[in-house]
Amino acid sequence: MSGHSKWSTIKRKKGAIDAERSKVFQKLAKELYVAAKSGDPNPLNNPSLRMVIEKARSENMPKANIESAINKAKNKAGEENYESIRYEGYGPGGIAIMIDCLTDNRNRTASFVRSTLTKRGGNLGTDGSVSYLFTRKGVLVLDKKYDEEKLMNDVLELDVLDFISEEDGYIIYTKPEDFIKVKDGLVALGYDEFILSEVTFVANSYISLDSDTLEKAQNLIEALEDIDDVQNVYHNLEL
Repeated sequence: MSGHSKWSTIKRKKGAIDAERSKVFQKLAKELYVAAKSGDPNPLNNPSLRMVIEKARSENMPKANIESAINKAKNKAGEENYESIRYEGYGPGGIAIMIDCLTDNRNRTASFVRSTLTKRGGNLGTDGSVSYLFTRKGVLVLDKKYDEEKLMNDVLELDVLDFISEEDGYIIYTKPEDFIKVKDGLVALGYDEFILSEVTFVANSYISLDSDTLEKAQNLIEALEDIDDVQNVYHNLEL
């Protein structure tokens, strides 16, 4: 099986998470709270919540933190009303950027996102201007410690979109609706150490930039990720 993967992008993301783990946990807690509040707080009956839990686990979020966020929604201890907003735009070199936010103040979030883009060489686009360049997929990354031939044969028995072997890991792509089933299938087969495990947006193709423009684009992405209301930043930058 073949395909174009972005393990370098994933590694960079994991490095950023390690550097600012507390902020990442705060964002995950918000995402867990919203998923639990908007549906059944029991993850067995709420696929959206289950997917956020899997994402939180892959980021090494403590079990107590996960349960606290869910219990806050279950016990109606929180009065926060978060709105999901997506912004689309462009960055240095014409890269496409899609920004997903959870906010209790739309005007504040719009101001932060717009000013960050403007100050760092980007600009906002209209709804749908870049979203067509991305596809929502389940992404599972396993360490190279597993035998490649056996893993490939096992993956062929599961309903996956693609399997990619790279120097630093194996990447498995699934349809969003098959993510949980595939992950459970892998765990049942003994593959239980995931470097990354989430449903996310993956670019259909990537843009390479010269070193100076690349640095500017990376700085913009990092600045957007640092905004409290921003949950995820998706882009098609080749790293």
